[in-house]
Amino acid sequence: MRIVYSRVSTAPQSLLRQRHILTEAGLPIRTEGVTEGFRPAEGVLLFEDLATSSKIPALERPAFAKVAAAAHPGDVLTVSELFRLCRDLIDIHTVRDWCQARGVALRVLSGPLSNFHDLAANDATTALIINVITAVGQFQRDLQNELTAEGIAAAEAEGRYRGRPPALTGVQLEEVRAMFIDHGTSIAALARAHGVSRAAIRTALTGLLPGQPDQLPLSPAES
Repeated sequence: MRIVYSRVSTAPQSLLRQRHILTEAGLPIRTEGVTEGFRPAEGVLLFEDLATSSKIPALERPAFAKVAAAAHPGDVLTVSELFRLCRDLIDIHTVRDWCQARGVALRVLSGPLSNFHDLAANDATTALIINVITAVGQFQRDLQNELTAEGIAAAEAEGRYRGRPPALTGVQLEEVRAMFIDHGTSIAALARAHGVSRAAIRTALTGLLPGQPDQLPLSPAES
C-alpha cells in the first residue's frame, strides 16, 4: 500500500503543487472536480494536514495519527517534499525511527533525497547522507534568518523599516476588486498602487481567483 502525506502551513496555501509532484511521479491521484478536490485511486491512501505548522512535530499532527493507524509492514510512506513531513534533523530521525519500528519505507519524490527508494533504510550510508543534506539545509535557513534580521535592524536604524504593510479598508477593497474585474489590473500593480502586500490584494480578491471560495472578507465595521 502507498500512503501519501501532504501538508500546508496556512489555510490560503494550496496543495496543488504537492499533488502535481505526486501525479508526475506516477501515483494515481485522481480528481472528481474542483469543489470535491483530489481523491486517491485504488492502492493509495491520501492524508492531508491543512493549516498545520511545521513547528508541530510530524508524529503529533492530526493527519499523521491517521497515517499511523493505517500503516502496515511493507507499506511505503510517500511525500512530495521532505520539509512537508519533517521540520529539522531531529524530526527526520524521529520519523525514520517510526518507520523502521513498523517496517514502513519512506520515499521523497523531489529534492536532493529523491534518489533514495527508502529513506528509512537502516544503513550507515543512508543515515550519513541524510545528516549531511539536512544539516546543510538547516544552515541555509538559519543563515537566511540571520540576514533577514540584520536587514531589518539596518532599515530600522535608518528609519526605513515600517513593519507589516497595512491592510485594505472597505473602500479600498471595492476599488481593488473593480480594477481587477473591469481592467484586469495585476496583483502586483494593485499592491504597489495601494501600498500593501500582494497577500492583502489576494485576500481582497477572494472569490475572483481560481481555487478560492466565493466569500468576500468582512470589513472592520462588519467583523
